[in-house]
Amino acid sequence: MSPAPQILVVAGEASGDAHASELVAALKARRPDLTFFGMGGSRLAAQGVELLYGAHEVNVMGITEVLPKIPRILQVMGGLAQAAAERRPACAILVDIPDFNLRLAARLKKLGIPVAYYVSPMIWAWRRGRVKTIAKLVDRMLCILPFEEDFYREAGVAARYVGSPVVEQMPSPASAAAFRQKLGLPVETPTLALLPGSRMSEIRRILPAMVGAAKQLVAERPGLQVVVPVAPTIPREEIVSRFEGSGVQPVLVEGKAPEVVGASDAAIVASGTAALEAGLMQRPFVVVYRVSLVTYLVGRLMLKVAHVALVNLLAGRRVVPELLQGDMTPERIASEIRRLWVPGTPREEMLQGLEEVRTRLGEHGAAGRAAESVLELLPPAAKV
Repeated sequence: MSPAPQILVVAGEASGDAHASELVAALKARRPDLTFFGMGGSRLAAQGVELLYGAHEVNVMGITEVLPKIPRILQVMGGLAQAAAERRPACAILVDIPDFNLRLAARLKKLGIPVAYYVSPMIWAWRRGRVKTIAKLVDRMLCILPFEEDFYREAGVAARYVGSPVVEQMPSPASAAAFRQKLGLPVETPTLALLPGSRMSEIRRILPAMVGAAKQLVAERPGLQVVVPVAPTIPREEIVSRFEGSGVQPVLVEGKAPEVVGASDAAIVASGTAALEAGLMQRPFVVVYRVSLVTYLVGRLMLKVAHVALVNLLAGRRVVPELLQGDMTPERIASEIRRLWVPGTPREEMLQGLEEVRTRLGEHGAAGRAAESVLELLPPAAKV
């Protein structure tokens, strides 16, 4: 009797860990004989995946931020490739983090291991030339944005749009008061949500401007409560220390970023998956982001899209304000929030645009559809 097939899973940050864990759960439901190993976070661990490395090992963003960690990142990559060579998994599932995973895919290809890529790299936004590399290295591209499938297929990549896993990770729609009650917050108190990101580099570069904006808004609205969801990758003291001397006393919530947005009247959100989650919660918000000057200058040369926020890309227009780099000042952020706080045309137009985006992303079931595509990559002898 042949041994149970193994699958290598590699995810590198909080959102990727969540998406990967749901895919693993869907695969286990269809094939209980499968076993999994690789790299990820607490959610993959909870699914019984044998973690050889933690996701935090490669959880950095930006050119200047990544340079000091390159030796360790290469060590982790080599370790995963070596494990794949020894265990010979039936296939590999690589989730997001393209700078790491595409290099790992090249090593896996030499070993003859089929590669499914979940949460496709946004090469349509920048570095489009990488699509040729992807066509050579990836056996199945599992897209989570509706326009990605055609883009990849036109370049010869076997791609399938499976739907957005973010849609089903969102809590059921409810009023702000209902979310406040669930989080143990005062139900009638006006609420501002701050989502500074899940990387330490984001906390350092983005949170101080958010705190500055919150300070202005609290001064104008006595009693305003400021709520911050704390990502599992960030120590609480790193959040608390950046509020010292501001006069703002934040309420910290462990995780539950979508619920915190749901509890808010308006939110300030770092660009990334959190901005898409915020959009699906149907609350007015402002997208902010700042990277190092070197990273920004290189990115500006390569960027091929008109917007940074996913909700704006999906809508095909500017639904939510984007304050990036030098525009991300406390004054500018506070000004945008003031515009969106009260009922009126700006707020209503934004909410209408967010509803369009939600409709465009389709129905639940992304992980199940992705699992069906992954199972197609298993060799016939491994199928039950």
